[in-house]
Amino acid sequence: MKSKCFYCFLFLILLGFQDCCQGRLLLASPKPDRDNAAGYARWLVSQSSWGVLSTISMELGGSPFGNVVSFSDGVVDKSTGIPYFYLTTLDPTARNALKDHRSSLTISEYPLGTCGNADPENPVCAKITVTGKLVLLDANSKESKFAQTALFTKHPEMKGWPRSHNFRIFKLKIENIFMINWFGGPKPLTVAQYLKYKM
Repeated sequence: MKSKCFYCFLFLILLGFQDCCQGRLLLASPKPDRDNAAGYARWLVSQSSWGVLSTISMELGGSPFGNVVSFSDGVVDKSTGIPYFYLTTLDPTARNALKDHRSSLTISEYPLGTCGNADPENPVCAKITVTGKLVLLDANSKESKFAQTALFTKHPEMKGWPRSHNFRIFKLKIENIFMINWFGGPKPLTVAQYLKYKM
C-alpha cells in the first residue's frame, strides 16, 4: 500500500513539473564551460524564455524604459542567437521601438535554476545584455515565419492572444554583447563570434 501511494505521489509531482515546464525548453543542452564565452552566451539566450527589454521612452522624455518580455531565438536544434519578440503597440515597448530602434535585452541565468545558492548579482550567476536595434519584421518574410514558429513553440499561449491587439514580430539586431559569468569583469565577445557559434 505504501509503495502504491509513493508511486501515485511521484506521478503527481512529475505531472506538476510537466505543467510548469510546458512551453519552455528548459536545459535542453548542457551548460558550456565558463571560458567558452560564445558558447555560454548562446546557451544562456537559447535556454531563457524571458528577459528585460529596454527602450528609449518617447512618453518619458527619452528616459530608459525596461519591460519584462517573452522571447525566443529559434526552435529546438535551430537556435540562432537572435532574440525575436511578439509585441503590440498597446504596450510602450513596441511604440518606443518604432520611433527609436535603440534597445537592449538583459537576461539572467538565475531563473534557469542553475546558480545554486548564489545571488542573482553574484558573478557566478551569469548575466548577459545584448544591445542593438529593435526592428519590426516584414510579416511576409521567411524570417518572420521562422520567428513566429520559434515564438509559438516556446510560448504556446501566444497563439491565442487577441488579434485585435495587432501583435507583430520584432527582432533585436545585435550590435554589442556584455556578459559576466565569473569573477574578473565582462568576457570579451564580439557579435560575429556570438552569431558564428554552432549550438
